[in-house]
Amino acid sequence: MKKLTHDEISQNRSTLDTLHEVKKLPVVALLDNIRSTYNVGSVFRTSDGAQIDKLILTGYTPHPPNKEILKTALGSTNSVKWEFHKDALAVIHQLKKEGYKICALELTETPKMYYEVSPQQFPLCLIVGNEITGVSQKILDECDFAIEIPQYGIKQSLNVAVAYGIAIFELRKIFDLTYKEE
Repeated sequence: MKKLTHDEISQNRSTLDTLHEVKKLPVVALLDNIRSTYNVGSVFRTSDGAQIDKLILTGYTPHPPNKEILKTALGSTNSVKWEFHKDALAVIHQLKKEGYKICALELTETPKMYYEVSPQQFPLCLIVGNEITGVSQKILDECDFAIEIPQYGIKQSLNVAVAYGIAIFELRKIFDLTYKEE
């Protein structure tokens, strides 16, 4: 086994000029009231890796050109379409009108595992909430369903950026297995 060089890895990657040719994951990720610039930067980088359709930052979530976000995102703020809106509910209502299923990554009384999303639930808006308080009840009230990642230790949850990474790559897997490129 030989580790690939940066040049070898780059040969099979899109560029900013060819990004429009890539089949995007039909997911809009919505970050609501995230506190940490580093978590936001990490979500940008993960969103690039999964090639989501768009990232929407809402509430008091920090947004580019914040230098800590740019440092952590490593250029992915240029490869991921993103928007900032103060009002998450207005964005959710618009996405519903556009046919998106609204899904919170949150612990709820009606748990659905993150790997149980069905292909019919795309296009999807995946909502990730505050690091301490999670997704607010007023936003949960607008959701079609919620997904969770089971915890086996003493902590109740994962870091928000880590949880997002697990969920978004599982959604990518579900989508890719169902809608393989022709």
